[in-house]
Amino acid sequence: MRIISGTHKGKRIHAPKQLSARPTTDMAKEALFNILNNHYYLSEIKVLDLFSGTGNISFEFASRGTPEIIAVDKDPKSASFISKTAQALGFPISVFKSDAQTFLRKTSETFDIIFADPPYRQTVQEFMKIPKLVFEQKLLKEGGTLIIEHSRHTALDQFEYFDESRKYGGSVFSFFRQPS
Repeated sequence: MRIISGTHKGKRIHAPKQLSARPTTDMAKEALFNILNNHYYLSEIKVLDLFSGTGNISFEFASRGTPEIIAVDKDPKSASFISKTAQALGFPISVFKSDAQTFLRKTSETFDIIFADPPYRQTVQEFMKIPKLVFEQKLLKEGGTLIIEHSRHTALDQFEYFDESRKYGGSVFSFFRQPS
């Protein structure tokens, strides 16, 4: 995996092979950040990265100047890898080893962007627990965005805060917006 833009543009990061995470592809990540650059000043936002796996998305935000990033993953190897890599690169990433739903229930912080990349094999009902918790707990700032990455075989457009989806290869980003 590599960082595609920012202060560490082109930097390759080699995640340990024993991590079971599936990093977002460079093509999909580049498209996602092109969208986000049109809506946010990345140097002025706070981000929550759920199911962070290899830290790919967190590292990209950090390289682009995002000052506050929280990465959450329940796998101790993933959490350790992200923490060590963030420290080595001087990135402002706080790492929590936690189940995503547990973290969402317990946090009182709010975010401009929440990115979630749960395992693709989940049911739609499992996927929908994420936006339900985010909006019930009021975890997005006004005008904030929840982005869920999922398979093209899953549709998440039935949730009331759904705004749009974008397809990139076998991956889809579904966007949910907090009304302004």
